Amino acid sequence: QVQLVESGGGLVQAGGSLRLSCAASGRAGSLYSMGWFRQAPGKEREFVAAISRIGIGTTYADSVKGRFTIARDNAKDTLYLQMNNLKPEDTAVYYCAACSPANHSIVVVYTRGEEYDYWGQGTQVTVSS
Repeated sequence: QVQLVESGGGLVQAGGSLRLSCAASGRAGSLYSMGWFRQAPGKEREFVAAISRIGIGTTYADSVKGRFTIARDNAKDTLYLQMNNLKPEDTAVYYCAACSPANHSIVVVYTRGEEYDYWGQGTQVTVSS
């Protein structure tokens, strides 16, 4: 079984930056597409960014494009999300997610939560105005 643990959340002023990390353990070496999702109070979970197994393909939600950067280090089984120019509307719990090889493509970047097999517990990001 794979475990995902997020870290790096916190409180930051608008315009500031944070870097989230997601450490994978268990059979993490077999993970395919990995992504970040977020859920704000009273809202549904939404896609933020995702990256393919080999790190070439990336996809971002329009709301974060140009401000957030996703990356992964497969040697360290770690996923990252660099968040710059943060806005109050970025306030949410951020979740790391990963796809197993089963029924997935190694080159595809998945953006729907239903496609992901493993989820972390989440890390809170709060952006003050």
